[in-house]
Amino acid sequence: MKLLITGGAGFIGANFVRYVYINHPDVAITILDKLTYAGNRVNLTGLLKARVRLVVGDITDESLVDTLMSQTDVCVHFAAESHNDNALVHPKEFLQSNVIGTYTLLEAARKYQVRFHHVSTDEVYGQLPLEPKSAKFTTSSRYAPSSPYSATKAASDMLVQGWVRSFHVRATISNCSNNYGPYQHIEKFIPRQITNILSGRRPKLYGSGKNVRDWIHVEDHSRAIWAIITRGHIGETYLIGADEQHSNLEVVETLLQLMGQPSDAFDYVADRPGHDARYAIDASKIRRELGWTPLHTDFKGGLAQTIDWYQQHCDWWQNQKRAVEARYAQHDQ
Repeated sequence: MKLLITGGAGFIGANFVRYVYINHPDVAITILDKLTYAGNRVNLTGLLKARVRLVVGDITDESLVDTLMSQTDVCVHFAAESHNDNALVHPKEFLQSNVIGTYTLLEAARKYQVRFHHVSTDEVYGQLPLEPKSAKFTTSSRYAPSSPYSATKAASDMLVQGWVRSFHVRATISNCSNNYGPYQHIEKFIPRQITNILSGRRPKLYGSGKNVRDWIHVEDHSRAIWAIITRGHIGETYLIGADEQHSNLEVVETLLQLMGQPSDAFDYVADRPGHDARYAIDASKIRRELGWTPLHTDFKGGLAQTIDWYQQHCDWWQNQKRAVEARYAQHDQ
């Protein structure tokens, strides 16, 4: 298999590259990444060998995308602007990358009849009420995005659906819950709190801290995507989640406990505009049809492993920390 991975130097993309490289030695991997602040060549350390190459470029570059897609059997599309706080300040960048970029890739996949998988988010469905916890998103849930980020991801999902129906592009979609694990940028919730504690800062909690997220380890997400591109049915959408619902307050308190700090050693900050109350995924379809199940089922243990990774890789994040916190401070967050 010749595999093209967009956004393969980012958090989830790099973990997927690593998963494929280790577990499927017969796959040749081309990574297309713009190497913005969220993409880091260091994330691919030890992988850029004969079977793996990195092409630095933009998914909206039609000529480059055409060339790479002509050499590809399967394209897995991770590349996206994804941070909600940034979307509130610079929404146009999200339109360009998430919508125009996906369109550009779809047209090239259509031209060369490449199998295409689009990686999306549960945020396209908006929010669930805090109770009952049994209510979850399904593939029939109505799209109701709450932010510029989720709106552009919803638009890209619909582009994929339209290209499947109108042009018979061989595509699938996955909508995944919140990921955690190694190589996640420190502007994101869990690594921000971990690196705050490691650098002597107090963790920050939006609003009341009652907002609930459904967490999944990034390795389980990688395994699910592989199942979809090898066994999934064309035109289908698969929801990926590990049924690990925890409030942001619970997550911060657990991190503090694991790192030997008092459970109340954090600060509340102003809530984010459009902050969704709860996300939760019904992953029964991918479990039933493709036989996928998560392996990382101990969330507290997974957090402990993630803390260890950031402790052991201070050189990976320390140079960015001051600038990230300065940006948050501008908005009293």
